[in-house]
Amino acid sequence: MATFHFDLVSPEQVAFSGEVDQVDIPGAEGDFGVLAGHAPVVAVIRPGILTVTAGGAQQKIVVLGGIAEVSEKGLTVLADVATAVADVDMQDFAATIATMEQQLPGKVGDVLDRSIERLDHYKSIQHQISTTAMH
Repeated sequence: MATFHFDLVSPEQVAFSGEVDQVDIPGAEGDFGVLAGHAPVVAVIRPGILTVTAGGAQQKIVVLGGIAEVSEKGLTVLADVATAVADVDMQDFAATIATMEQQLPGKVGDVLDRSIERLDHYKSIQHQISTTAMH
């Protein structure tokens, strides 16, 4: 399988840099996979789990928003936050979800809709991590 270069960068660190077979990205308009030779594209990332496949092994990384750019040089993801699934503090993550839920009653209109959507993404991440940890 052909490989391509992938960089995952957050404000705190370069979370990943290397040659990969495939990267599956949680896009705001829908999840999508990138393989070598992918057409150039820029996409907004939603909170979710990004999956990197290299040499038959998979690495899962929680991203909490950002931008993905595919070019002739490869794939670059500029993530607001990027944390390996194994490094996610599930108690802190649950506390963040609880805080988000407590703040919902004070919101209205589009702000409420966006807050509910973001909360749903966080709950989906929590479920995926919990389900993966059990297997």
